[in-house]
Amino acid sequence: MGEDQLNVLLFGLGAIGGFYAFILGRNEKVSLSVAARSNYESVKKNGLRVESDNHGRHDVKIAHVLRSPSEAKQPFEYIVVASKAIDPGSTPPLFKDVADERTTFVLIQNGVGNEDPFRDFYPKCSIISCVTWVGAIQKTPGVVTHTKNEDMQMGLLANADLDQSLEKTRLDEFASLLKNGGTVFSVEENIQIKRWEKVVWNAAWNPITTLTMIDTQTWLKSSPEAMEATKRLMREMIDVAQRCGVPVEYELVDRLLDKVLGMAGVYSSMYVDMKENRPMEVEIILGTAVKRAKEFGMDIPVLGAVYSLVTAIDQRIRNGKA
Repeated sequence: MGEDQLNVLLFGLGAIGGFYAFILGRNEKVSLSVAARSNYESVKKNGLRVESDNHGRHDVKIAHVLRSPSEAKQPFEYIVVASKAIDPGSTPPLFKDVADERTTFVLIQNGVGNEDPFRDFYPKCSIISCVTWVGAIQKTPGVVTHTKNEDMQMGLLANADLDQSLEKTRLDEFASLLKNGGTVFSVEENIQIKRWEKVVWNAAWNPITTLTMIDTQTWLKSSPEAMEATKRLMREMIDVAQRCGVPVEYELVDRLLDKVLGMAGVYSSMYVDMKENRPMEVEIILGTAVKRAKEFGMDIPVLGAVYSLVTAIDQRIRNGKA
């Protein structure tokens, strides 16, 4: 690894990954490689473009476009994982030839428990966990459209076996890349609070819009029971978070409902995946919480029912039964 430049790999060049490729590529000291899948041919031929209400229109500075991490010729200082967490355990082995003890993994994904497979596979690597709220889509391969919605919270996944001063140095260095890239972010002492807070949001709207096939506003207005069912689902997620030692407060429920009520009706990424017959992020959004609840012997009637229903849809899709 060179002293003058940081070798950074971004894996998962969807809308969110494309946006953060743009942010990282704005750093002169970064040599950015991207591993693209469905949009590989387009990005390889035409490059990646971001059209942002906040940042304007830009061609993203990319050094290497790869089909897979295995095509890279050297280890990376930072590996940014921005792919959907469809099968979380299958992702870490993809980087075995391009990661060493100096590599820091940066996970920009929905859900909780994302870090566990990486910690198991790379026990001596630093892990930065990120929660992002970015409004971006990629309707045309290689063209990311970004609204004004832009925020990230990030923090270290604690590892007592690593040098803590080195851990902080890596966190500070990656934070400097985001700052130089001009994006909005904050560094959190306990990132798991932010992770669970977002999964409370996702655990409600992802399965509800998928199961009902209606938007959030239509659902909440469909019956008096809809609001109460949503509240119970969110509260059960908070129950699990608290049993896991993550201090998420119940007032979050009202705050999130006020937020959704102030928006136009929206669908979720899980709904879109279902409509497109793509596997869904069921385990990382719902399954981890259900597993933890079972370990604690907790009663989660709404969460358990929603999880089982969405799992059935996901299995139907994976079995090719559209």
